[in-house]
Amino acid sequence: MESAKAFRVPRRALWRAGAREASPAFLFLFLVFVVPLSSLLLRSVTDPVLGFGNYEHLLSDLTYGRVLLNTFMVATVVTIVTLLLGYPVAWLLVILPTRVSRWMLAIILLSMWTNLVARTYAWLVLFQRTGVINRMLMEIGLIDTPIPLIGNLAGVTIGMTYIMLPFIVFPLQSSLAAIDPAIMQVAAISGARPYQVFFRVLLPLSLNGICAGGLMVFVMALGYYITPALLGGTSTMMLAELIAVQVQSLLNWGLGSAAAFILLAVTLALYALYARGLGLGRIR
Repeated sequence: MESAKAFRVPRRALWRAGAREASPAFLFLFLVFVVPLSSLLLRSVTDPVLGFGNYEHLLSDLTYGRVLLNTFMVATVVTIVTLLLGYPVAWLLVILPTRVSRWMLAIILLSMWTNLVARTYAWLVLFQRTGVINRMLMEIGLIDTPIPLIGNLAGVTIGMTYIMLPFIVFPLQSSLAAIDPAIMQVAAISGARPYQVFFRVLLPLSLNGICAGGLMVFVMALGYYITPALLGGTSTMMLAELIAVQVQSLLNWGLGSAAAFILLAVTLALYALYARGLGLGRIR
């Protein structure tokens, strides 16, 4: 015991050594994140005049309010749909034989590695009035006239759900793989029905993966640009498109900065709620 105490390193010395090793990373984050973020916040309250006029205009104007509503509505719907679709896929990846699950995983990874613009244009071709989807529905007799799937929230939601699906499958797979199958076997032996095993055992134990994947998809959907810009229209504009239009086309840096900072504030608030609900230790 005495020899162990003699060789114990003081905690302050450990903190100093860790700070020295992490200082390049902290400096990099300061230069590429803190400095631009501070400039963004400063510009949002000084351009064109000093004050919170940009925020007031952004939150009070009905047009911008619709953009905010579209953004949060699409992000919420995409998160719910990806959870409903991703949970069974993640469960199959866990319970299927290793060879089959590897093939499934390879297919999911291949969809992620495919260029985002190419994938979105593929949906653009499928969603045309004379595209494969409308032609197939008309041939089997479900519809008489083509359904408009481009320039509305339906097309944007479907395209974003497809792109976001892998980002919710992997956290769910990790969470489900960590669950001991013996727990569910014990529940079944004790008389629990399959739906009771799912809702009372499997679902609560996989809550960490659900929250992590859901938060990731929701935050990414809030700031998504390419898919809504290609599959949507002016009536379905989302916040990222609004920022691009204000900065690139209208050169309204103040309003664009305010919109970007609102998006960042919402993201940080969601992370804070998540951290408070699950605890930083469990997140790490």
